[in-house]
Amino acid sequence: MPLIQISQTPGLTADQKRDVIAAVTAAYAEAAGKNASSVWVTLTDVPRENWGVGGVPLG
Repeated sequence: MPLIQISQTPGLTADQKRDVIAAVTAAYAEAAGKNASSVWVTLTDVPRENWGVGGVPLG
């Protein structure tokens, strides 16, 4: 069972999250030759203040 984990800043709607999960699942299943029903995807919203790029906090 493949598990794909996505960490992102908050902001996507529930509909957008559904679309992302569907698209990532389909892309992985096609590329890996797996059945899409065996692919798990998690989306984790991480507040901007918990992110940093180049040593600088985003939040």
